[in-house]
Amino acid sequence: MKILWTDGSASPNPGPGGFAVIEVKDDGARPVVLGREKQTTNIRMEGSAMIAAIKYAGEEGCEIHSDSEFWINVLTKWAPAWESKGWKKSKGEIQNLDIVKELYELYSSNEVKIVWVRGHVGTQYNEMADEWANKAREGAEI
Repeated sequence: MKILWTDGSASPNPGPGGFAVIEVKDDGARPVVLGREKQTTNIRMEGSAMIAAIKYAGEEGCEIHSDSEFWINVLTKWAPAWESKGWKKSKGEIQNLDIVKELYELYSSNEVKIVWVRGHVGTQYNEMADEWANKAREGAEI
């Protein structure tokens, strides 16, 4: 099982955005997927990072460390109910439904463990993911 850390960034929010997936192995950590969009939000980039992580892990499965309580709640609490109601919720529309559907499908059909980490408190790989998400937003590539 791959150990992955994800983060997303948009600055300003909304504005140009980037995301990063960091893989941690015994011999260290490195970015394995970077992405960016010209006009987006932090939330979309966080979700896109999780999608990229699951796709990167493939059949091996992954443990994703994320500081996004929103996306963790989507996957573990809200999306199952929304899906059972035909992708509707009782009040208003589901924001970022394209990402919600894709991420939930990947999460549901792969071996994925999600671990929440508090963001911006000096956790080494969370800070690394944040740094690379910002670099991706600015055009960095692997």
